Amino acid sequence: MTGKTTRRLTAAAGVAALSVTLVGAFGTGSAGADPASLTWTDGASKFTRTVSNSTPNEGDTVTVSTKFERTNGVGEYIYAVKDVHPACLTYVDGSAKVNGTARQLESQGSDFARVQGTVVEWPVGALAGGKPHTFEFSYRVGADCARGVALPTTMHYSGSLGDGTYSDKGPAVTVSKNVSSTSLAAVSGAQVGKSLTLSATVTGGAQGDPVDFYDGTAKIGSGALNGSGVATFAWTPSTAGARSVKAKFAGTAFANGSESAVQSVQVAEADVVTTTTLQVPPTAFTGTPVKLSATVAPNSVSGTVQFRDGNTNIGAPVAVSNGVADLSYTFTTAGSHPITAVFTGAGFVSSTSAPATVSVTVPDRATTTTLTAPSSAKTGASVTLSASVSPTPAGGTVQFKDGVTALGAPVAIVNGTATLEHTFTSVGSHSVTATYSGAAGFEPSTSSAGSMSVTDPVVTPRGTVTMLSVPGEAKTGAATDLWVTVRTSAGDPVSGGTVQFRDGGADLGAPVAVNNGVTRVSHTFTAVGAHSISAAYSGVPALDGSTAVARIVNVTAPASTDADTATALTVPASATAGSNVKLWASVVASGAVSGTVQFFDGDTPIGEAVALVDGAATLDHAFASSGIHRITAVYSGAAGLKGSSSDVRTIDITTTGTTPGGTPGTGSLAGLPFGS
Repeated sequence: MTGKTTRRLTAAAGVAALSVTLVGAFGTGSAGADPASLTWTDGASKFTRTVSNSTPNEGDTVTVSTKFERTNGVGEYIYAVKDVHPACLTYVDGSAKVNGTARQLESQGSDFARVQGTVVEWPVGALAGGKPHTFEFSYRVGADCARGVALPTTMHYSGSLGDGTYSDKGPAVTVSKNVSSTSLAAVSGAQVGKSLTLSATVTGGAQGDPVDFYDGTAKIGSGALNGSGVATFAWTPSTAGARSVKAKFAGTAFANGSESAVQSVQVAEADVVTTTTLQVPPTAFTGTPVKLSATVAPNSVSGTVQFRDGNTNIGAPVAVSNGVADLSYTFTTAGSHPITAVFTGAGFVSSTSAPATVSVTVPDRATTTTLTAPSSAKTGASVTLSASVSPTPAGGTVQFKDGVTALGAPVAIVNGTATLEHTFTSVGSHSVTATYSGAAGFEPSTSSAGSMSVTDPVVTPRGTVTMLSVPGEAKTGAATDLWVTVRTSAGDPVSGGTVQFRDGGADLGAPVAVNNGVTRVSHTFTAVGAHSISAAYSGVPALDGSTAVARIVNVTAPASTDADTATALTVPASATAGSNVKLWASVVASGAVSGTVQFFDGDTPIGEAVALVDGAATLDHAFASSGIHRITAVYSGAAGLKGSSSDVRTIDITTTGTTPGGTPGTGSLAGLPFGS
């Protein structure tokens, strides 16, 4: 360079001489590294860039160095060097070096790292202390790097003779696909008609990647890898015999495929289906043994029968002989006893008989049960149900019922009385009874039914606020999302109720349900012009209805001459819950733009649509919940302009004020300061 000219090396011929050499070995590269180097000149400046591994794998560390030299007698001071790398590579903290000595970064971004010295610190050529200088930066290869694609690198610098900006000089870095391996967990216990979980572990894949399971050459199903690299599939064999089972990972754009070793799996025959029938006497007396008998088909079965009284086992399991199992049993309590018989046996499908009722009584004194209950009650409020039994029995319980439904568990009799605190949950007329179980020396009895009128307590509805989020512009024939947010006057999201969207006085379809404070309708306008969109929330018993302020949507007809647009979104990487952050979107086209931008948090609109001013829309918003929020901006389009959407940006919202990384928008590198 001469004087203070600014140099910019481009692809045009004649700007600078360039030579590229693939290096056969690189002293500090990792095992299996494929280093690459290139040299070019710009005037009397000579640059040599070296990449320690041009074909790295995910997770590898790549070191890029640039050597500065002068080829004539004019010296130059290097002020700053900016190393530009693919955005999927992450700078390794503390790795920057100048002539082998660690150097603190002056600045960095998602695709660059920059060091800066004093005006006389790095002389090159014919200057006092002038010598070649080497600038070194290390990066770690990220999982999001495209595979098999040449990813360019380059560098810019500023010096006493001007600035050098070099576009995509290289050497390029091509990330190799992950090497994968697939293993199938041992498969055992396979049987016709029974579900068996096949589990495959894949290294080198990513969460969500599919894994296919095969029986011989036939694909029997697929599963997706979880965060631990494991995929499962529930397999139900349909035929018995030997099977050859394996798992196959087909590979993706990021990883090569692999498959497991074949396992020989023996599928057993299905268990034999059985049926069990029960024979019991319809009545019995306490203290007198009765015969309970179960018959199991087919009569060749081998196993046992467990008799049960409700959910309680009666004695020990009884062995089945010639398809029959008998048990002599003595009831100790009076009342209705639902008896069942359950058969189990190896190689046979278990079966349970239909319940058979034995009515057990005591041939003793008759009793009278009297119910005391209020004539009315409120849902959610406890009431006292009381039953008295006369004459006073020595033991037994009272079962309160609402129609045929038991109210809680049976209540023990104390001094001839049983009480129950009960809360009704449904409105209407309830027929309540109390049934005494009977006891030794006392017969069971049931009270007359008492009618109770149960009503809901009076609830004062709360106010609601309905907010309409619609684009300022739309096209005929294209589906347009109309959003509504409904919150209580306290700011809580509403669930329940419906919203009716309207265009002028005409309903737009049927009412739509509100869930977690949000609902939407997708509407296609058929007529051009200004459409006044409104929305009315129906309310629910505890919440008042409300109506949103009407918004105008200017509808135009699409045309083949409509210009394409592009929407860019900028958000902060992180913020604290409850504090305002600024969301900024810009829309560009071949000419002036108008219309609105709607910001979204996931699928939920943030506030109302924001009108563009000089091609930009901004919105101040405070996030209430912590965690990662995925933000997008959707441009409505306008007359002569097509709509467009931004890429997704993430904001990490914390409750402690910490600022972990996110994905803020990045602008152009043009205009960044280099040198003096």
